[in-house]
Amino acid sequence: MVQRVTLSRAARLVGVPRGVLQRQVGEGLLLAPDGMVATADIARLYPEADFESSGAFERSSGIKESAFGRRVLERMLPAREVLAQRLYAQAQELAEVRRHLQRYHDLVTRLADELDGLSASGNGSAVGEVRALLECGLAEVLGSESVDTIAVMDDMLKVVSAQVVVRPSGREFLVEGRETLLQAGLRAGLKLNYGCGNGTCGLCKARIVAGQVTRVAPSDYRFSESERQQGYTLLCAHSAASETLVLETLEAVGPADILPQEQVVKVKAIAPLAPDTLHLQLQTSRGSRLRFLAGQSVTLGLAEEGSDVAAAYPVASCPCDDRNLSFHVPRRDGDAFALRLFAGAIRVGEALNLRGPAGDFTLADAERPLAFVACDTGFAPIRSLIEHAIAVDAAETLSLGWLATRPDGHYLANQCRAWAGAFDQFRYFPAQGGVEAAPALIAAMADARPLAAGDAYVAGPPAFVELAVAALQAHGVPAARIFASVL
Repeated sequence: MVQRVTLSRAARLVGVPRGVLQRQVGEGLLLAPDGMVATADIARLYPEADFESSGAFERSSGIKESAFGRRVLERMLPAREVLAQRLYAQAQELAEVRRHLQRYHDLVTRLADELDGLSASGNGSAVGEVRALLECGLAEVLGSESVDTIAVMDDMLKVVSAQVVVRPSGREFLVEGRETLLQAGLRAGLKLNYGCGNGTCGLCKARIVAGQVTRVAPSDYRFSESERQQGYTLLCAHSAASETLVLETLEAVGPADILPQEQVVKVKAIAPLAPDTLHLQLQTSRGSRLRFLAGQSVTLGLAEEGSDVAAAYPVASCPCDDRNLSFHVPRRDGDAFALRLFAGAIRVGEALNLRGPAGDFTLADAERPLAFVACDTGFAPIRSLIEHAIAVDAAETLSLGWLATRPDGHYLANQCRAWAGAFDQFRYFPAQGGVEAAPALIAAMADARPLAAGDAYVAGPPAFVELAVAALQAHGVPAARIFASVL
């Protein structure tokens, strides 16, 4: 029997980006009818796949060895009721396979009896040859049957993490541990529609096409009788109870689909990243989350009545964590908000006004290699884009070039090195010098990996962006695939 898994599951099982498998499908090395690939084909392409280090089970493996293993188990594994339901579904599949095998066994037994009857009727010679062929064929099949490791690992993965398919986009994501469907979808980089995130507004409602869900968080929103009959549910209050789930909902296509929001947020932390750069972390209220796309900016202002102190900053964190927002604030003349922040006039716990999001410096919906080029605090929106690209797991390769025009310009170099160490497809190129060093930085990136086949994202001061865009075009990147943010 041919076992098939989705491209997303196959990529996770063998520890490669989904974009790599997508390229192999395009090259004809891998067949993927209806987005499904045979486990035997995956095993053929990746015979040395190390499942222990592939990351497929990294959230649940080895946790018993830690001092807080029990608490981690409770957080990372689904609830007992969900595990029981998924195991029950697998037991039903196994029972069905056994029924099929029993039918085949009965058929073979009857065939053998018929052959014995024919042999007794005087056709012994011909019947004996047929019987010998039958016995040899069965022995060959049973003797050559090997364990389909990928299929076995996929069965295990189905128990600890459910797979969700979103229609009509066809996007897929995994629900792990006790995540809600909304949390899992945002973590995977989907642009799902939602508002409060706590079961009140109803903006995250979706229709369940196939599979079962279970409530994991309280909600006050009330569905109409028609919506209940059609199978609608709230993504923020439910998780997947079955190993596979198909839901129907619309996703944002681009920045135009994200409505402007105004919120009062609180300062959660202020910490120096470098002498002239502060890390500002804000938190929204529980009933109000910021819906934004990676790479977008917001305007921050003082909550004091009548104050006009405000400035725009790119969000430096991933949209998957929509309550905790990070910003890299540089010290610069003329920025009254930043000057107050550096002077200590804005403190932890203080309320700020937030308006946004704004900007179209966002990832294109394409599975091409990605090159990111930043200068100084231009790394802030680039970091958000990179975290989103890693979550989506569609790009075959990712490259980051970061130019620092001051000694402390690589204020998060350890983060970049961690990405390069954790992901085989990630390359990091640090550079030091003035903005005129941009062409040399891009030349170094192009020497390591051709840039022309991918998309490029550039963020930094105007002079740097101008030089970087020209250098990227000189290395064959089409102008339509270069996206820039001038800070």
